[in-house]
Amino acid sequence: MKWSHVLALYLFWPAVVLVAWGEVTPNPPNLEGLVWDKVLHFIAYFGLAGMATVALDARRTAVWAVLGLIVLGGLLEVLQGFTGRDPDVFDEVANTIGAVLGGGCGWLLMTMLEPRPLLPGRD
Repeated sequence: MKWSHVLALYLFWPAVVLVAWGEVTPNPPNLEGLVWDKVLHFIAYFGLAGMATVALDARRTAVWAVLGLIVLGGLLEVLQGFTGRDPDVFDEVANTIGAVLGGGCGWLLMTMLEPRPLLPGRD
């Protein structure tokens, strides 16, 4: 389990930079014909929240991390208006849904991977 925390921690920060760049760059890659924009927002924040939850492995701290990612998504949407792009409230809705579900899946993964005794009452 230790390797999953370390891997998630080291992948989290480059992923944050990549997502932030993708949201505020004036000329983002044109994927309109391939993928709906809201799906990209959902996937990005799902992954970030899942990685944050696994990296922290503390249920209460993970909730704060997910809330922080939701706030980050909102701030990046506002910043888009200053880079020549159009902010969209539905992008933030996709960010929020992705962060909540990603955090939930990360929490579920960590719960499933916790060591437990095979027989009740034995450690």
